[in-house]
Amino acid sequence: MDILSEIRPLKRNLNRFLKQFDDCIKTAPSRGHLRTYVGGQVGDLERKSVEPMALAAGVAPRTLQEFLGLHRWDHEAVRRHLQERVIRKHADDNAIALIDETSFSKKGRKTAGVQRQWCGSRGKKDNCVLTVHLGYAAGDFHALVDGDLYLPEGTWHEDRARCREAGIPDDVVYRPKWRIALDLLDRALGNGVQFKYLVADEAYGMVPAFRHGVEERAMAYVVEVPKSQWGWTRRPKVAVSESTAPTGRPRSRPRLDAHAPASRRVDELWKRGGPTWQRFHVKDTAKGPQVWDARVVRFFPSEDGLPGKECWLIVARNVLTGEIKYFLSNAPEDTRPEVLLHVAFSRWHIERVFEDAKGQVGFDHFEVRNYLPLTRHLILSMVSFLFLMEETQQLRGKKSAVVHPASARGHRGTTRRRDAAKRTRPKTAARRREHRILATHRRQGRTRPPKAKLTRTSEDRCAHLETQEVLQCFLALS
Repeated sequence: MDILSEIRPLKRNLNRFLKQFDDCIKTAPSRGHLRTYVGGQVGDLERKSVEPMALAAGVAPRTLQEFLGLHRWDHEAVRRHLQERVIRKHADDNAIALIDETSFSKKGRKTAGVQRQWCGSRGKKDNCVLTVHLGYAAGDFHALVDGDLYLPEGTWHEDRARCREAGIPDDVVYRPKWRIALDLLDRALGNGVQFKYLVADEAYGMVPAFRHGVEERAMAYVVEVPKSQWGWTRRPKVAVSESTAPTGRPRSRPRLDAHAPASRRVDELWKRGGPTWQRFHVKDTAKGPQVWDARVVRFFPSEDGLPGKECWLIVARNVLTGEIKYFLSNAPEDTRPEVLLHVAFSRWHIERVFEDAKGQVGFDHFEVRNYLPLTRHLILSMVSFLFLMEETQQLRGKKSAVVHPASARGHRGTTRRRDAAKRTRPKTAARRREHRILATHRRQGRTRPPKAKLTRTSEDRCAHLETQEVLQCFLALS
């Protein structure tokens, strides 16, 4: 079967995929606009905002603008159907919830939620909009399943006239980002999406209320925390002091025992000695394999000066660069270290989703200002990305699409990294050092613990991108 015969059914697949959302959109014209919008997002347009998509489809740009902002259709039902499809087709007992935020650079002050703040896409403080998202990862599949606008407190929440001008309902108020993340989790869990683990960066992991909220939802988290996290490796003794309330009633307040050791920062726990470092081959990247040393110990984080619930502390050190990361996890006490590291380093999924969604479906190409069309754009972008992921996953399994041809990057699908490593000598000092590290631990049988391969190899990731590019290039012709 040649590649064209594999690509031709994609238009038919898109129409079949979008039929599941027809009951969310009552009128035939609006259903047609849905197909135009999603078709434009998964097509090969360079710019995927309303005007280029409308002109490419031969319709007036105003019709798509009205579809996003004025037409009466149930975007929340679209989001619910998307989540139901993910759990129906991609359910996994070890599914991972991915929490992160992303930014969209915007000029002016009219776009809902815009203000000068840290803009990750620009790498500096800039005028931008922030949204918090929930991703889903199961094996090599990942997708966005929800997202919501972050409404700044001072510049928006406290200025309801400005909110009404941008179409923001009065019940949409300021919430800290960790609170938005928990609300996204509640909505997904209510629609039947099931997660075993959750990962998030230190902006969320450093908040005890967020960690407690995840645990209350019966999920195991592995979240990054800053090096300034305080705590104990052994539970300190807590005493109860008696005091008198203004009403005259006696009351009890827990406090550290006078002889209890003080809490310490996680980066100052072991000045000399300490737990044994274990070496793990964490993942393969386009720049080569990443090898990390890890210490995994039980830990009591400090919460308001008192020991919190016992959990895991994972200290991971990059063998080549010396970079150190710190993670907390409430996983069961018998959880293996390689499992904790596998979950901790699976945050690459959400970073990759944002990169591909912005590059492939125009996630950041919206030119709307008001709250409703912005929300609908985020939801439809998740729908478009899910379609691309499912089609890409199917095409990636076909040898004629991803195995036989040599890629533009010089990889062949039939060449394994292990064989290539035997035939080539690392050229740089860092690669030679890495080669020695891996060779030493291969001899010791410790290079990669059982079932500890954490991500796809770089060849697989190249094939993933190439398949998406093939999909987009031919979609307009199918």
